[in-house]
Amino acid sequence: MSNYRKEFIVKPGSEIRLKHFDAGYHGKHESHKAALTEIQENLQKMDQLQYLMYAENKHSLLIVLQGLDAGGKDGVVRHVLTGMNPEGCVSVNFKQPTKEDLAHDFLWRVHPHVPAKGSVAIFNRSHYEDVLVVRVHDLAPEKVWSKRYDQISDFERLIATENNTTILKFFLHISKEEQLERFKKRLDDPDRQWKISASDYKEREYWGDYIKAFEDVLTKTSTEYAPWFIIPSNHKWFRDLAISQIIVGQMEKMGMQLPKPTVNIAEIRREYHQAVNGKKR
Repeated sequence: MSNYRKEFIVKPGSEIRLKHFDAGYHGKHESHKAALTEIQENLQKMDQLQYLMYAENKHSLLIVLQGLDAGGKDGVVRHVLTGMNPEGCVSVNFKQPTKEDLAHDFLWRVHPHVPAKGSVAIFNRSHYEDVLVVRVHDLAPEKVWSKRYDQISDFERLIATENNTTILKFFLHISKEEQLERFKKRLDDPDRQWKISASDYKEREYWGDYIKAFEDVLTKTSTEYAPWFIIPSNHKWFRDLAISQIIVGQMEKMGMQLPKPTVNIAEIRREYHQAVNGKKR
């Protein structure tokens, strides 16, 4: 099995240029059908590992999804993270900040959604919007957003060290041509037309600006405690395979175990048998 963690991780200190990464890469598999068994096995393992996390109540997991429009963030939540039990997992979408949000520091609205021990949180877009959209559309001066890379890293270090939170950040890398093809499919499919935004094609004019902004994010904020992974995402099935494998591998490294019972099992068993025997009489 390929080690996608090692293959796609952004090593701290690396200077990233996305033109050097093939968005169409698909590893050893040639099709979704060929990869399906492996994907399903990963989802089953994810379910088992999340059960351990919930029961042990010592670890938490934060999954951050970022990418250009039509990159597949919703698809990952729907197809990969379906392996998570909703009771211990929440998906949060950070949209345009409210008036109240803007009255506080930019991380104020994020912290309440950080996962508690035993839980998983998925950020479908995230605190990184404040060095992406804010930068590209000049919503704040450079002297403001340029300080946020260090502030974000400090925030992530805090939750990683103080709450034993594992942080995995995935950049869903698609080509400009693939994005246009996905927009076309939305136009042609009545079941997907609701996803069309008036700004979809307008935002393509800023493609180069977004790429540069993402390159700086990947370069400046990939750390040992909160690494970025550049996931080739032109093939949706390969995106799902790579992300699911990385998540499973990281959860396995936590060494989680079921906690010991807090009650006297022998005594509870005796009471059970007494209750059963009493009914029979």
